Amino acid sequence: MTTVATFEIEYLQYMDADGRLVRDDLPEFARDPARLVELYKQMLRVRSFDTKAIALQRTGKLGTYASCLGHEATHIGIGAAMQYDDVLAPSYREYGAQFMRGVRPRDVLMYWGGDERGNDFAGPPHDYPWCVPIGTQCLHAAGAALAFKLRGEPRVGVACVGDGGSSKTDTYAAINSAGAYGLPFIQCIINNQWAISVPRSAQTGAKTLAQKGLAGGLESLQVDGNDIIAVHAAMDHALKRARNGHGGSVIEFVTYRLSDHTTADDARRYRPDDEVKAAWEREPMKRLRTWLIAQKAWSEAEETEWKAECGREIDAEVDAYLGSRAQPVESMFDHIYGEMPEDLAAQRAEVVAREARR
Repeated sequence: MTTVATFEIEYLQYMDADGRLVRDDLPEFARDPARLVELYKQMLRVRSFDTKAIALQRTGKLGTYASCLGHEATHIGIGAAMQYDDVLAPSYREYGAQFMRGVRPRDVLMYWGGDERGNDFAGPPHDYPWCVPIGTQCLHAAGAALAFKLRGEPRVGVACVGDGGSSKTDTYAAINSAGAYGLPFIQCIINNQWAISVPRSAQTGAKTLAQKGLAGGLESLQVDGNDIIAVHAAMDHALKRARNGHGGSVIEFVTYRLSDHTTADDARRYRPDDEVKAAWEREPMKRLRTWLIAQKAWSEAEETEWKAECGREIDAEVDAYLGSRAQPVESMFDHIYGEMPEDLAAQRAEVVAREARR
């Protein structure tokens, strides 16, 4: 029997869970501790926001919210590596990547508060809005990448999907399209080990999620998603490949969802306590903080001061969100169709009349 092709999936890590470098060939950006301090500060910022958003939901000031606790390195690394002209198609949890691209915390809060104006966010207007239907955003990013190729534009379409979403046909179709057409497309698979209550082990028989890109002919890599250096380096490499006409990539970022799936979930019902406890030992903030302090590039005093600054900023964003004027009820009808269908027009009139009687 003749072997016609062989494949392998490489694993990329620069910093282990104890904050020790495991490779000497650091990428250029990581050789400057000051650059890593800036990335760490953004990771702290998104964690401060996440904590505040959960508190708002628990006190009835926000709708169901999807926490990003534990994903900070993956999200910040993705966003930091992208250029402004690239297009991001997020799912509903990549706040760190969006913040790095100019989205404001108040925009996120407005969205989860039920106000669609949150999707008219600050930052690149060509980025896609949050996507709750699982996996469909991957096709959006692949479609954008096709447009970039046809126009000869040096831009990249980047999609984020979870481990569960990587099993959806939409994700496979996006990967296959990117390979078939040689698109400047990156499929980020954020493997946080749980698709709500379904563990990674029950989702697929594949040894890695990265290898799902092999069938599409894309460069495929697994990365320690809790290592900001590895995340940024992998994204930077994939973006440059795509931008220079060398095709797309699938990158699996291995991390862990430290929180519930959303505030409507109780992960204690399906996740063993010892698993979560072990994940806290591998979380992204701890390892980078340990290394920065050892390099004398960061201190506990600086951390306390930065947390306080983040708190003040987030409080101001919360005030802006809570102070936003509610839209009239008919606004939910007014921006769906260019020409409103008769049945929708009748519903709108009924709602307006009902509001007038109050």
